[in-house]
Amino acid sequence: MNLLTLNIDTIPLGQPLGFVLRSVSGAVLAQKGYVIRNREELDLLVARGAELCIDIAESEDSHRAYMGQLQRMLLSEKPLNQIAQARMEAVAQGTHSDTHSNLPNWPDLQHRATVLLRSPHIGDFGSRFMELQADLSRYCVLTPDATLLALVRISGQETHMYSATHSMLVACVCMVVARATLRWEEEQILRIGCAALSMNCAMTELQDQLALQSTPLNAEQINAIDSHPERSAELLSGLGIHDPIWLEAVRQHHHRQPGPLVDKSPAQQMARLIQRADIFAARLAPRVARYPMPVTAAMQSCYYDEAHQVDEAGAAIVKTLGVYPPGTFVNLASKEVGMVVRRGVTATTPRVAVVLNRQGMPTGELIPRDTAQPGYKIVGVVAHKDVLRIQVPLERLLAVV
Repeated sequence: MNLLTLNIDTIPLGQPLGFVLRSVSGAVLAQKGYVIRNREELDLLVARGAELCIDIAESEDSHRAYMGQLQRMLLSEKPLNQIAQARMEAVAQGTHSDTHSNLPNWPDLQHRATVLLRSPHIGDFGSRFMELQADLSRYCVLTPDATLLALVRISGQETHMYSATHSMLVACVCMVVARATLRWEEEQILRIGCAALSMNCAMTELQDQLALQSTPLNAEQINAIDSHPERSAELLSGLGIHDPIWLEAVRQHHHRQPGPLVDKSPAQQMARLIQRADIFAARLAPRVARYPMPVTAAMQSCYYDEAHQVDEAGAAIVKTLGVYPPGTFVNLASKEVGMVVRRGVTATTPRVAVVLNRQGMPTGELIPRDTAQPGYKIVGVVAHKDVLRIQVPLERLLAVV
């Protein structure tokens, strides 16, 4: 069960529900088609359930259409108070059968993102961007572990389409963390996904070049990197993006602003989480001149702030993704090597698929292991250079999530 908390002001009164309404524990409070007659009856349901939720697995069409409505309102410069009033019943009644699969075509998404962000065009940028972001948002809700696995795995291999792949990973990390741990409102989760995906749009091509560059940065490249947050915000504004919080988060996503999130504005909170996720994701990616960093080092780099104190946003990333996120190669106490495919009950006990047996030979079939069991506990991560010979198709890995 994958529960999403609803704002009670979005629940329709006097109309049949287009979805099953559940409590925070998953218990059914009202069946699909039930009519909540007035606010008093709604308040009684809230009292019974603590929070009102829908199960994404059984309400996928309603949720996808709801997210689409939020995205269209953001793009059309609707005030936040109007966006918050987007009602589930309006979109539920207008849904139709889905033409997309729950299993994304990741090479296609990479290509779409790269083409869009390298050469943005006035006119169709907004609709194309929101369509891409809608897909990523949907996968983060429906299959978060598979989404993280795919993007971490691809990021550890990609150099030619580095910039767009990196932005997709940062966007998805931010959305998963904001929803699961920080418990942000849905419109703010949407915003941070948009900001993270578009944060480097003014230097997408340069980032792709730098991933293949073995020589030191020159003065022009350093200046382009330093100025890209402001230039990206200006470019987005010229392309028809006028949401002030989104644009401000892009402007500030490289600012060093440690400290509690509660003391920051919404845009600063988003920028801080993006900055921490940006640091984490960048260290997982290879360059022509170096291998990716070990995931434990990448996690540590985002966990501590500029003053070497625990960073709230960084800690939320570690808590949500775990010490060993999906896509990480690990050594087990059983002398086997596996890849993390799903987060576990604790940050150190994820589900793993074994890819090398005790003799160091490929297993052929992916063997599931529960690392909460002492015999299969994780004893360390595997260096990237030591797993270059392991070639397991992404589709097979995703099939065992």
